Amino acid sequence: MDRLRTECPWDARQTHESLVPYLVEETYETLEAIERGDIAELRGELGDVLLQVLFHSRIAAERTDGTGFTIDDVAADIANKLVRRHPHVFADVSVSDADEVKRNWETIKAEERAAAGGGPASALDGVPMSQPALSLAAQLQRRASAAGAPPELADLSEADTQLTEPTGPAAGQGTVGQASLIGAELFALVTKARAAGVDPELELRRAAQAFRDRYRDWESSAGG
Repeated sequence: MDRLRTECPWDARQTHESLVPYLVEETYETLEAIERGDIAELRGELGDVLLQVLFHSRIAAERTDGTGFTIDDVAADIANKLVRRHPHVFADVSVSDADEVKRNWETIKAEERAAAGGGPASALDGVPMSQPALSLAAQLQRRASAAGAPPELADLSEADTQLTEPTGPAAGQGTVGQASLIGAELFALVTKARAAGVDPELELRRAAQAFRDRYRDWESSAGG
């Protein structure tokens, strides 16, 4: 990576921002390898994800404003985090089951957020709002639930979901209230998925894959 950064014109001009599409792409390709159960492909895709980590770390190492870091710093940070968040393994904390491990994990994360911010921290701090909407809804609900929020908090009303008047392609395709109700219904389906112990993003992907297969069958029969 050091040589690529200095000797390859393409690699030399990349930035954290320009590499974002590749990080997203490689992550989804890794997910697809897992879904197909292709271990050999998974090995290769994990290497591609690791390349993105190395690339970003190498770019960061070039900073001269005191905020730079290296791949060794990244590895040390995650090792320290794992030790800190597993006191039942690396310290003298006792746990009864996996659920207690998760509760302790969330408590420690909240303490870390409070320490970093120097004041009261929200359990929702750090949730990436740019992720796919179903994943976003599920993560927000998981965080809120782990923080002790009552289940009914996820029951959105039309008033809760009012949006500004749509523009562009969405304009004229329904009232704001109608769009909001659909959003609330989708959010409710996320709640239902969590209650069933499934990931809504993966479930929708599986449904989409099933539709793809059905369409291809139809396409073959229609073409024949």
